[in-house]
Amino acid sequence: MKIEFDGRTVLVTGATGGIGAEIVRQLAASDASVVAAGRNREILDQLSEETGCRTLAFDLTSLKETEAALADLDVWGVVNCGGFGGEIATPQDTDIEVFDKVMAINARGTMLVTKYTSRSMIRLGQGGSIVNVSSQASLVALQNHVSYGSSKAAVDNITRVSALELGQYGIRVNSVHPTVVMTEMSEFYWGRPEIGGPFLEQMPLGRWATQAEVASPVLFLLSDAASMITGVHLPIDGGYTCR
Repeated sequence: MKIEFDGRTVLVTGATGGIGAEIVRQLAASDASVVAAGRNREILDQLSEETGCRTLAFDLTSLKETEAALADLDVWGVVNCGGFGGEIATPQDTDIEVFDKVMAINARGTMLVTKYTSRSMIRLGQGGSIVNVSSQASLVALQNHVSYGSSKAAVDNITRVSALELGQYGIRVNSVHPTVVMTEMSEFYWGRPEIGGPFLEQMPLGRWATQAEVASPVLFLLSDAASMITGVHLPIDGGYTCR
């Protein structure tokens, strides 16, 4: 099955991260008009040179910046991929300032982007699709992930309520829930044999995900191939959450 977006405009937040950048690449290759958003202008410029995407720099934690960036942006699709991992800590040891930052970026940021882009989509009257990048950490309890897991659980509820509210306008809203993608950022924790080893032993497929393996299901849910799918939380976790 070949997915094509026929020049439709799709916003991708968190495009300066590994997963976000791969989503931009796959969308551009599927004839989407991509708007790549993030805070690092240098990385955005590199991605634009590589893929031909447009770029938009703003801070997801800022109401004013998000509104200014998105209020007049006409889009058909949105991928909420902007995120922050926070800290590795138990509930009793969690730094509340870090917790607040994780919630501000992951949950509040997703809400702000949904708020302003859905207004555009409703105004245009052409339907549309939103895919939120959540995590396996919202589906099952992971040790030392109370901040991150909580923020992604909030994203899941934003997904469900948005699907309920926006369906009348032909706008679908779904989420994907990746397992660990072994990036440099993930390596410091999941790369430890005592952490990663037991985790992989519980996963039926027994390996980490790649960025491409996360991006491809995002494109599917975003596309017309999933035209009757909304309010769904799709694990991309090698079977870990089926235990």
